[in-house]
Amino acid sequence: MRIRSFAPFLLLPIVNLTVAGADPAPGHGIQRAYQDTTCAPCSDFFRFANGSWVSHFEMPASYSSYGTFDEVFDRNQDNVHRLLEDAARQVTKAKAGSDEWKLGVFYRTCMDSARADADGAKPLEPLLRRIDALESTPALAAAVAGLQRENVTAMFRFAARQDFENSSAVIAFLGQGGLGLPDRDYYLKSDSTSRALVDAYRGHVARMLTLSGLDASASSSAAARILALETALAQASLTNVQVRDPKLNYHPMTSAELVNRAPHFDWTAYFGAIEAPPITRLNLAQPGFFHALDSLLTTVPLADWKVYLRWHATKHAAPWLSSAFAQEDFAFNSKLSGEKEMQPRWKRCVNATDDALGEALGRKFVERHFTAATRARVLTMITNLEGALHDRLSTLEWMNDSTRIQALAKLDAFGRKIGYPDRWRDYSKLGVTQGPFLPNVLAAESFEFHRRLMKIGRPVDRAEWNMTPPTVNAYYNASMNEIVFPAGILQPPFYDPLADDAVNYGAMGSVIGHEMTHGFDDRGRQFDAQGNLRDWWTPGDADRFKSRAARVIEQFNGYTAVDTMHLNGKLTTGENIADLGGLAVAYRAYQHSLGGKPGPAMGGYSADQRFFLGYAQVWRELVRPEQARMWASTDPHSPGRWRVNGPLSNLPEFAHAFGCTSGDAMVRADSLKVRIW
Repeated sequence: MRIRSFAPFLLLPIVNLTVAGADPAPGHGIQRAYQDTTCAPCSDFFRFANGSWVSHFEMPASYSSYGTFDEVFDRNQDNVHRLLEDAARQVTKAKAGSDEWKLGVFYRTCMDSARADADGAKPLEPLLRRIDALESTPALAAAVAGLQRENVTAMFRFAARQDFENSSAVIAFLGQGGLGLPDRDYYLKSDSTSRALVDAYRGHVARMLTLSGLDASASSSAAARILALETALAQASLTNVQVRDPKLNYHPMTSAELVNRAPHFDWTAYFGAIEAPPITRLNLAQPGFFHALDSLLTTVPLADWKVYLRWHATKHAAPWLSSAFAQEDFAFNSKLSGEKEMQPRWKRCVNATDDALGEALGRKFVERHFTAATRARVLTMITNLEGALHDRLSTLEWMNDSTRIQALAKLDAFGRKIGYPDRWRDYSKLGVTQGPFLPNVLAAESFEFHRRLMKIGRPVDRAEWNMTPPTVNAYYNASMNEIVFPAGILQPPFYDPLADDAVNYGAMGSVIGHEMTHGFDDRGRQFDAQGNLRDWWTPGDADRFKSRAARVIEQFNGYTAVDTMHLNGKLTTGENIADLGGLAVAYRAYQHSLGGKPGPAMGGYSADQRFFLGYAQVWRELVRPEQARMWASTDPHSPGRWRVNGPLSNLPEFAHAFGCTSGDAMVRADSLKVRIW
């Protein structure tokens, strides 16, 4: 944690390769070919900025959605692919057991589709034998532990997490889980589309069980019982909106109290089999779920639990077994996503290697594709945005001084992580073999599970990252009170050293501001400067925040996700607040960086117009209807169109830049405008 004084921040210039007043390098900055200039910017800015691209871009058949994130991801993936092909060729020359050797072997065994087809279900058999050997319901505990260690979703989730009330401590976490469909609502909705999907799921489960070795009749019966069991778990689960509330999901207790809450599950056997350190304190995140699970252990026959575990083990392994398994897995998932084709095997293997050996792979990615100069420039941009948010907090009209002091202290304590870790992860204890691929997957997942589990009872490692360097994403961690930006997203067009500052602030600056604002959204605001769940707000300030947040919820409830399905404003509250705040903070930071001088006009657009176009163009995307429906139910992020038009319609700075006036679609009435941060 870094503490800075409350003195005003020094706004630093961004070193840029463009010359003031000159157009950026060709292909950098605003992409005119993406625009639909037949649409007035004040009518639909997303379309104005991206409409031509949306109308003419043909989405690859293997994608359920495609946009800027995917474009950068594909570019990064191509670069990582070359690294892994090199590693695979060098296996015989690399030192056995080295990271280079493990990368090459892991990737090469993944690419061996001929062996996967020849082996069929054979690599899955050790997991199935463990399940088949179960002879009593009490013995389920050890079996579930063994599967969870290999990342199989069974019954519930177990993890090591920072204690919400003491962020310096790592404790055990137990949470709801065990479902095969993406969310509880898939099991519980009664509309025809939802019921048809559930019927398709039942058939899919039966076919997968047949592939695993059951006969067709037994598989059909088992699928119906599995669906009934998962539906009971879904009925006991909190909604996605409820899970966002940290106070609703924090119930600390001792392991003895856990036993009293769910006495029919052998917790002693479970903790022993999962090889957990001594557990003196844990968070039972959803007690109602575990109460229901405990009841199911007394009423559901052992045979049903066994086929349930068999299904989840098979589901987990299917992508890495024979073509029959992988194609059946894809066929059902495509009903959820709308994808028309399976990703080519090399892409799936690159992703699997990133999951298993992400920092070993990321280290090589950074060496070739990320510079110290970019890291330094992004650090300067972050400093400027923190300064802008500091100024905003210092003058916020609706916040009182006692809350303001705490808010500034939290901002001053932000940790920053840029590009890659300062200390790389040690993979020396991960065993990789040159045999079938599935054992390598399970070994990697067991290694990672054990690595995380060993944090329980130990000091928090504040240097650790939760994303790998090639990842095209960023995050705010409330318990760490840190903002994190992997090298993967610090690439054009998010951050482009050949683009002008206005575009970079609109694109990457708004991403930085977004993550900073998460520290003060409806969830993040409940954590203090040290990352502890603590109410540091006066009641009046909390009420004023909630009133403004309610208007954000109302605004986004009015937007359509797909067909007649609307967004869930409560589910997307935090992301919408972060988009609005991040954009406003990035704009303020850009203005400060100009030192009181006007920004240069380029290509027929003012600097302010380029800022807002830079923001809008990073959110261009196409989404298949199936994926849009799933995201509307499960994703806390709004679709790209509303991430552009929603926040911008609240900002007078945008209206001024494009001459929008009252009555234009991109100008919300003053009584409806929302400005929190």
